[in-house]
Amino acid sequence: MKKTVMILTALAVSAFAGANEDGQKAYNQGDYTTAAKLYEKACRLGSGAGCSNLGMSYAQGQGVRQNYTTAAKLYEKACGLGIGVGCSNLGFSYAKGQGVRQNYATAAKLFEKACRLGSGMGCYNLGALFDNGQGVRQNYAAASKLYEKACGLGIGAGCYHLGALFDNGQGVRQDYVTASKLYEKACGLGSGMGCSNLGISYAKGQGVKQNYATAAKLFEKACGLGIGEGCYHLGALFDNGQGVRQNYATAAKLYEKACGLGNGVGCSNLGISYAKGQGIRQNYTTAAKLFEKACGLGIGVGCYNLGISYAQGQGVRQDYATAKEYFGKACDLGEQEGCRNYATLNQKGY
Repeated sequence: MKKTVMILTALAVSAFAGANEDGQKAYNQGDYTTAAKLYEKACRLGSGAGCSNLGMSYAQGQGVRQNYTTAAKLYEKACGLGIGVGCSNLGFSYAKGQGVRQNYATAAKLFEKACRLGSGMGCYNLGALFDNGQGVRQNYAAASKLYEKACGLGIGAGCYHLGALFDNGQGVRQDYVTASKLYEKACGLGSGMGCSNLGISYAKGQGVKQNYATAAKLFEKACGLGIGEGCYHLGALFDNGQGVRQNYATAAKLYEKACGLGNGVGCSNLGISYAKGQGIRQNYTTAAKLFEKACGLGIGVGCYNLGISYAQGQGVRQDYATAKEYFGKACDLGEQEGCRNYATLNQKGY
């Protein structure tokens, strides 16, 4: 099941001029110690935004020693003063169990209050709970409405996740055109996943005219924003020469970056590059390690390729029993070749 990630809001804007505003200036200049002192002063003077921002300083350990309990108390004070960001961040604390006992139901109530107070992130986070069925009954239709509100309030993650619901027909009628438009808006708002999914739309020609060159640019932007999936997809285009000049070395570098960002398919493809010696010096040992990492990340083809490595003794000691084990894992993850190879080895008594 896909999990929608909740997000902690960065800074609260204060209706008070003075200490909180000066704190924000110091924060933006990278002077976190001064920022924290100014937020503390603003909070003492009754600025809810100052309390929320000071809470954020404690949560991130910027300018003060990290302390989630103190952060939660400050968010609570800010929320009580009508600051939506404070309510949203307190909800995040409850959802993650940071400084308070984890409680999704309480998180949902706080996100709901934040959303009512105009916090786009509060709306998004409540949508994520409905999407995942955490603290509330799973309800894609409710999630879609909340993402829509968050998107309208300028939250790129809200636009992206609403697009994903339209892509998959969850809680809304499936509509690739609407999905691609939402991904485009999300990308424009700095959502790397929005850029990546818009790239997929162009690569597949779903909701937009197929255009690999445009897809490549979008994957490049997503990759630059730290999205492993974007790096992997861009690598695949270089591997296949789609929208860009075929270049195995560039593909391998992109797979490496994707793998480093936790993208299992990137790890598996980098392993294939090492096994084949495409764009990189052939190294079966490294390939096997990458297949193992991909398998650990739940990638069926990674488990399958590791099974092949053990069956053929490439980069690892030949071991049919271990090969069978990995073919079984691949099969469980939906890799049909893994199922067939598992059955073959099973019949041979391994």
